[in-house]
Amino acid sequence: MALDITDVRLLDGASNGIREIHAYWMDRRGTRLMPRRADFDPIDLPHHLPGLLLIDVGMETPGGTARYRYRVVGDWEVNARGHNPTGKLVDDGFHAQSKEFALAAYDRVRASGVPMYDRLDFVNDRNLRVQEQSIMLPFSEDGETVSQLLVYSEPI
Repeated sequence: MALDITDVRLLDGASNGIREIHAYWMDRRGTRLMPRRADFDPIDLPHHLPGLLLIDVGMETPGGTARYRYRVVGDWEVNARGHNPTGKLVDDGFHAQSKEFALAAYDRVRASGVPMYDRLDFVNDRNLRVQEQSIMLPFSEDGETVSQLLVYSEPI
């Protein structure tokens, strides 16, 4: 079950990596709803880079979802997919139960501006079972509109 989180107590059972990424995001956000992308410096979290994704949030489609494009994809994420989706739309490079599931999760974070933590268990397109936990964290350049998503995943 996915949890919208700003309260660290909702991360009970999450890995240390998830907790560290969340704490870093919370620190960078300060008193704002969301930090700006420029507030996040990957050099501060070098041991987490393989599990990071940075996703650009584009224009909303007539169906109400946004267009999401992979800007940065860490090595663990590339290996889990079996290909590098950097530069591709999430529609073409998602790593979830379905494209609809992935887009719905990103839309939920985009609409709320609040991080989301989830534990996933699914069979991927290579017929491999995937068990992972992930956190999705929004960035905003204007303090209100989500412009990018930071996603961090780890195998369970």
